[in-house]
Amino acid sequence: MKAYDIEVLHRGVERSPDCHGWLFGLPPSITPDQWPLDPNSGYPLMHGFTLFLPEDYRILGSDVVALSFFGTAPDHFDGAPLEVNGMREKVEAMPAHPRLHRMTDIVFCEFALILLTRAEFDGPLCLPPEPIVETPHPPLWMTIGAGASYERTGGYEAEPGSYLMRMLGEKSPPDLTYTRKIRLRPRANDPNAGKPPIDRWGQDRGDYESPFFSVEEYQAAGIVTEDGEYVSGATTIRPWAQDYLQNHIGGTTVASDVPYKTGPCYLEFEEWFGGYNFGGRSRFLDLGNMKIS
Repeated sequence: MKAYDIEVLHRGVERSPDCHGWLFGLPPSITPDQWPLDPNSGYPLMHGFTLFLPEDYRILGSDVVALSFFGTAPDHFDGAPLEVNGMREKVEAMPAHPRLHRMTDIVFCEFALILLTRAEFDGPLCLPPEPIVETPHPPLWMTIGAGASYERTGGYEAEPGSYLMRMLGEKSPPDLTYTRKIRLRPRANDPNAGKPPIDRWGQDRGDYESPFFSVEEYQAAGIVTEDGEYVSGATTIRPWAQDYLQNHIGGTTVASDVPYKTGPCYLEFEEWFGGYNFGGRSRFLDLGNMKIS
């Protein structure tokens, strides 16, 4: 098993044999009545990304090669998700894709995965369904797309030189079909590929190699002065992990708050990767346990 960094290219996706997926935009090969709805609000969950899985992470079925990820719109979460009374029962009684998996995080936001065959991954894109409810607060993404919605509601405008601009390459236009292409890049020598991720402060690491210098190594490496102050510009990450991306499949994570008992087949991604509101943190999608945390 290898680990894979997920690169976001500065161009829209084109459907080709080397396509590894896309951010934002629309999901493939589902029908509008299979689009997962948010049981809290009744509105369609926002499609964040569709990802083609490497062969060593295809553990979800012999014919499953990709997944589409949906979640609560960023403007429908402000400390707690927007709720409409009686909506959950109505949504749960509706038809669903046969390989739909729903999950809820610790703050009760709703997420969903649709597992895709190769034919489905290559199939036509689907527009979202008409809402089954009308409220004063429909999700913004349904009119301007996930990318522009994140920039407007998350306070992360893609200004020149900003982190978001460097990641996306441009300011997201108000377009429901706007995408950024994904490319998987295998990590050459990740010592933790095939191992569960470990919290950086955890004590029981087993054979997991920490990407961080130990406290004893900080001073020897010139990271901390004799007075205990961090040297400006110094990094606490070991050289072999400094080029690893935070959006990745499996292997080493540099997150400081790894969820308990996340398995080795997992996806870590930041909130801008799809356009969500994670409170500034990343999320761990455990493919083995079908949980998000």
